[in-house]
Amino acid sequence: MNKRWTIGKIKEFVESNSESKLLTTEYNGFSQKLLFKCACGSNFEKTLTKFKNNNQRKCDVCQPPKAAR
Repeated sequence: MNKRWTIGKIKEFVESNSESKLLTTEYNGFSQKLLFKCACGSNFEKTLTKFKNNNQRKCDVCQPPKAAR
């Protein structure tokens, strides 16, 4: 089943699954980077796919990127 994401559904998902806040006000597709505000106050960008599936729900300071293999 393909779930259609709207900016409202994304905001709801972010608020209930992380300490971050969604700052982006428009959603144009899965490849778009969205702007978030981390609990520490830093802003960061991630695509919805990375935020949702890879658990990258904090800024790079609070959750450093994994080292390349």
